[in-house]
Amino acid sequence: MKKLLILFGLFFFTLLRLTAQEQKVVYDSLLAQKLGADAYGMRSYYFVLLTTGPVVSEDKTLTDSLFSGHMQNIGQMAKDGKLVVAGPFFKNDRNYRGIFILSAKDEAEVNELLQADPAISYGLLAAEITRWYGSAALPLYLETHEKISTVKF
Repeated sequence: MKKLLILFGLFFFTLLRLTAQEQKVVYDSLLAQKLGADAYGMRSYYFVLLTTGPVVSEDKTLTDSLFSGHMQNIGQMAKDGKLVVAGPFFKNDRNYRGIFILSAKDEAEVNELLQADPAISYGLLAAEITRWYGSAALPLYLETHEKISTVKF
């Protein structure tokens, strides 16, 4: 029992030391400024929930073309630094199709970005826009994603 308590004490002490070492993060004011971070390291974004739109097309060629344009628009928004996160939902019973997290100055700019998407402007997809507060470092993951994806838009 005494050995078990000693082992537990050593484990706990080691865990505390590791935690203390991990907390020695150096604040990078230049990076914070570049990313538009506030004092919490956060910033404002726009969360866009894509849902099934009001228009249904039986024309597969048209639908394929609109979704090809949708993917091209995603690539362009990412290239322009406006798209922070994008991804589709798996099939679900709520008609949720995907999300965007966009970096934009206001909702008017978000609407412009969305209207450039042919699947949205045609009505195959609809978009619900909500202002969102998240980590200013979020856009940095795109640099890593480009290194692990073989598909380029």
